[in-house]
Amino acid sequence: MRDPVASPLAFLVPALLVSWMGGCARPIQPGEPLPGLSRAERERFDRGQVEFERVFTPETGLGPLFNAEACAECHEDPVPGGPGDEIELHITSFDAVAGLCDLLVEQGGPVFQQKATPALEAARGISAEPTPAATSARGRRSSPDVLGFGLLDAVPDSRILAYADPDDLDGDGISGRPNHSLDGRLGRFGRKALVPTLREFNEGALPVEQGMTTPGVPGEESIGGEPIPAGVDPVADPEVDQATVDLIDAFVRLSAPPSPKPFTSAAKRGRGVFRRIGCAACHVPTLETGNNPVRALRYQRVDAYTDLLLHDMGPELADICLGLALPSEFRTEPLMGLRLSEQFLHDGRATSIEEAIRLHGGEGTRSRDRFEALSDRERQSLLEFLGSL
Repeated sequence: MRDPVASPLAFLVPALLVSWMGGCARPIQPGEPLPGLSRAERERFDRGQVEFERVFTPETGLGPLFNAEACAECHEDPVPGGPGDEIELHITSFDAVAGLCDLLVEQGGPVFQQKATPALEAARGISAEPTPAATSARGRRSSPDVLGFGLLDAVPDSRILAYADPDDLDGDGISGRPNHSLDGRLGRFGRKALVPTLREFNEGALPVEQGMTTPGVPGEESIGGEPIPAGVDPVADPEVDQATVDLIDAFVRLSAPPSPKPFTSAAKRGRGVFRRIGCAACHVPTLETGNNPVRALRYQRVDAYTDLLLHDMGPELADICLGLALPSEFRTEPLMGLRLSEQFLHDGRATSIEEAIRLHGGEGTRSRDRFEALSDRERQSLLEFLGSL
């Protein structure tokens, strides 16, 4: 499972593959676009950043329920597209006997907005979306960085599926499996890998996070399952036009993952420890992209440290189901740009990389225990390596 058949690209263009995170002539700084963009692509990146940072109001389509007034409100530190400090509430219901996941769509889920416009507050007397019964599972979600997500989108499905071993046939204790969207396509985005494409991930955030309808999602969400009161949403649908959606997508798609800090001798040792204790079984160091209309995304290597598959992380981290993902299953988090984060894991509960490692359970138990058994020198080398990414 962990050594899939080599891609034909490895034989066709080995000298042409560029590692965005380690092999560039000049280190890429957070917030920079992918190297090699055309003039037109760079222009769309710049214009898209303006839209990504644009602050919306109720008069320009915000709400009536929302979590943020701008994309950059949640993806902001140290640059637009970086991680944020916001924590969201996601709610679903899982029938363990039938194995069915209920997204609670008729009750307003699975993402519950935590803010309301003044007009909605006046009409309904609420400052946030009502949540369903306490028997539903609740999950907290931190805001990740989205830098380099265009490269993840460009990885062929076949490369991701090559790492899957849902029945652990090789006996290594790692049984990564894919999630699929509701229409059966391979998922890769989101903490549970439900969303199949970056375009859907980006466009879907507008109605879910900002309460703004788009040509692809033209209808307003309900308020805890109830219709929106008349007069509280003055802007005609769709509230965001396709050109704006496309520019936001271009900014995220063409953003580069930042280069790691130069590795010290200790960090280089830590990279070896990372592999030796089994972290690389899920956090696969390098993925390859396939053919792509954007030359800068075509046939590239990205040091993403993920397999984009679901893994069981144990009962202590379990929260909601999503699609085929069980409550305890999460997509392997990409580690590119890890040094930009100040809170870790899907819910931000860990305040350090070391704490996040110690909270790994399920399929991560073996590597966690090996981490605990390391000498102080080895452990610090590993943490220095991870803190350089």
